[in-house]
Amino acid sequence: MTTDTAATNDTRAKTRTPRAWPWAAFAGIVSAAALLAVAELFAALFARSASPVLAVGSFIVDIVPRPLKELAITLFGETDKIALLVGVGLGAAVAAAVAGVLQYRFRPTGAVLIGIGGVLATVAIITRAGAGALAWLPPVLGTIAGVVVIVFSVARLRRWMTAAKTDDADARATDRRSFLLFTGLTAIGAVVVGVGARVLNATAGSVAAAREALRLPSARTTVTVPEGASWNIPGLSPIITPNADFYRVDTALTVPNVDPTTWRLSIEGMVDTPVELSFDDLVSMGLDEYGVTLTCVSNEVGGNLVGNAIWTGVPIRDVLRMAGVQADADMVLSESVDGYTASTPLSSLTDDNLDAIFAVAMNGEPLPFEHGFPVRMVVPGLYGYVSATKWVTKLTVTRFDRDEAYWTPRGYSAEAPIKMSSRVDTPKIGSPVPAGAVTVAGMAWAQPIGVQKVEVRIDNGDWQQTQLSTPINDQSWVQWKFDWTAEAGTHYIAVRATDKQGNVQIEQSAPIAPDGSSGWQRTLVTVS
Repeated sequence: MTTDTAATNDTRAKTRTPRAWPWAAFAGIVSAAALLAVAELFAALFARSASPVLAVGSFIVDIVPRPLKELAITLFGETDKIALLVGVGLGAAVAAAVAGVLQYRFRPTGAVLIGIGGVLATVAIITRAGAGALAWLPPVLGTIAGVVVIVFSVARLRRWMTAAKTDDADARATDRRSFLLFTGLTAIGAVVVGVGARVLNATAGSVAAAREALRLPSARTTVTVPEGASWNIPGLSPIITPNADFYRVDTALTVPNVDPTTWRLSIEGMVDTPVELSFDDLVSMGLDEYGVTLTCVSNEVGGNLVGNAIWTGVPIRDVLRMAGVQADADMVLSESVDGYTASTPLSSLTDDNLDAIFAVAMNGEPLPFEHGFPVRMVVPGLYGYVSATKWVTKLTVTRFDRDEAYWTPRGYSAEAPIKMSSRVDTPKIGSPVPAGAVTVAGMAWAQPIGVQKVEVRIDNGDWQQTQLSTPINDQSWVQWKFDWTAEAGTHYIAVRATDKQGNVQIEQSAPIAPDGSSGWQRTLVTVS
């Protein structure tokens, strides 16, 4: 009887004993949250760029192989950075959970892992371009907080688990309450402090008021969109891409906030006289408008990583002339405030017939933050990764055989002229159209020469010339349309462009690396 009673009590005790590992994992996650919250708080106070998540995310962006970058852009488009941050967060949560379990089973292994994670984040932060003297402080203090939390929370968990195996109900309740209260309050505090710090960081670094108050001088020359340049056809892209719809592809995980009153542009390297300009210095040189289409090298045939805008700015050649470029230079290495670099052929920036500019406005308003406020580069005829540096702060006049930019060692060409291309905007794949009169329409671009004609082919028929809209200039894309009498069934529509020198768009397909995609788009249309 005594033996049976003891066995029953033993079984009940085991039943009452909770599993330790889920709570240990939770403790690890809370410790990581505390690390991030403290780091974000001190980043907001002392070094706004010293965010561990953003630093690690930027480091991943830098080291990820080119095929994975291309896959991310293909899968997620302009939300690739959000996907990356989510991935970094999930990875950190899993690692923190593992650290919590290890701390419970093999202390102090978990605390050591949290410490190693903090060290790696610190290295990622202090090695980023533009890291300040106090950039190390937020991750170090955050790491200390994370280690303290995991040590204390797991110690409480161990006491709870030990008490759970006894018949002392009061001890069990007290130790359970101690663990849950400590980890719960820490988790809530981490969320409040972390979110508040990010908001404070963004608010403190915001220059929205400065942008709103900015009054740019009137442009000396303006771009007039001629009559007949844009057709109002459902599904057809507008000739001028609204700022909110303009594509964005860059390496910045968060949009830099640059105050125009403190912004400086330096011109150095192979020049006779180094030059430094303030924002007021630049705009006082005189502003003009330019209609220019920009294209991302990641744009697939028929893709939408292309847009056209009216840019207001100052010719880069005028600024380079002030510095006196040396005769044997052939490349300009432009640098963003966040350390990104692009290699642009010097000839593209000094050609009097090619309006490469420092842009300060886009479609009649100061540049949006995500498009480079206060100053970015716009160079017709070159893919953005070698020319369209946002948040630009420095030009180094140099040579291709001496320097290379961000994307060159990652498998992309140092020079990348835009390939002539055309696409079908409407009808779209998966959107059946009724038999009868159908308008086929799309866009075409051939910088810096201009589009002469666009042709379409239905199934295996002859190439037929389309009607072009009135071009704004040779640096901007054009619309095209074709009136088609569609018969029921499935049909393939192919499109190709020809430039004003008689060159026909490249038929052979090529991937986006190393210097841009090529090929004729061939889209399937269902006619009901």
